[in-house]
Amino acid sequence: MPVASPLPRLSGSFGPEQQQVVHSAQLGSGCSMAACSLGSRLVACLLNVSEARSKDLVEDCVRREGTTVLNIFNDHDYNRSVITIVASIDSIREAVLAACEKACGLIDMRDHSGGHPCMGAVDLIPIYPLGEEVGVEHCAEEARAVAQGLTERVQGTSAFLFGWADSPLQRGLAQRRKEMGWFKKKPDMQTVGPDIGPQPQGRFGLTGVGASPYVINCNVTIDTQDLALGRSIATAIRESTPGGLPGVQVLALPHEGAVEIACNVESVKGRYPSNMTAGEPWPSFSIQGQPYCHAPASLITARVAELAGRQGIGTKNTALVGFTPHECRGLAELALSQGIAEFWKEQHRIRM
Repeated sequence: MPVASPLPRLSGSFGPEQQQVVHSAQLGSGCSMAACSLGSRLVACLLNVSEARSKDLVEDCVRREGTTVLNIFNDHDYNRSVITIVASIDSIREAVLAACEKACGLIDMRDHSGGHPCMGAVDLIPIYPLGEEVGVEHCAEEARAVAQGLTERVQGTSAFLFGWADSPLQRGLAQRRKEMGWFKKKPDMQTVGPDIGPQPQGRFGLTGVGASPYVINCNVTIDTQDLALGRSIATAIRESTPGGLPGVQVLALPHEGAVEIACNVESVKGRYPSNMTAGEPWPSFSIQGQPYCHAPASLITARVAELAGRQGIGTKNTALVGFTPHECRGLAELALSQGIAEFWKEQHRIRM
């Protein structure tokens, strides 16, 4: 059976020097009292915008004092970028809204093309708690305020809510996307009922805004163009399938001449299952004293490699988009304590 290739050092992954910085920041040895105090109120927003082929355009969306942009992940084939913005819960709303305003002024969905399904110029605004003083309900309040603020500031935009922001139902992102027609090649915007704002317009499309415990993005590429095979693997590892991986929501998509098993890895409450480790414990963290964990990339890669190998297919690589919750907080504390707003430019040059 083909063996999964090791995780490459792609955007959001880093080597010993950067890992040491994260470790120091978390332990406090590289963290000032002010930075550690700020860390207790930190939240992250992994802003998804429907543009990657004009990098200057994407980078122009996210320059703002009092925040740090830890990472910008551009996928040319999907024509989609994920921007990791971290700030205090007190300032995240303005930071995200400023980025959204800029993106909406620069991106026209009527001209968009790409391999990843998307519905809006700003496609997704998830907000996650990082600090001890912040709960998911606080992030949900901010998410609802961001959705309202976006539709007020950029006339013609509209939004749907997911996760804890979707009160009282708390429907997950996968369910809401299905309801909105996100999985269709060309969703009929005239049949979509947004939660906030007018009927979606062609230029701006529809934006999903929500809150939840942290979500990791992990994409495993298999060495084939057989999309049906990719979909069978996606089904097998999806959380809703018996024997699937907890917290894993997944699509199989054509990508750069192969098939990518694109996973949203949601955090699950409690301790990790001891029978699903692949030799590595699940990364864990807590939100206001409640333990959470998420499936590690190594386990997802191993499971995809096993399933593909049964068909004589190997894996090409695994891409991690962003960071684990501990990495995200540790690097944000470091960046904010040093006033580095565009940390994504610095992360490969860090030295202790």
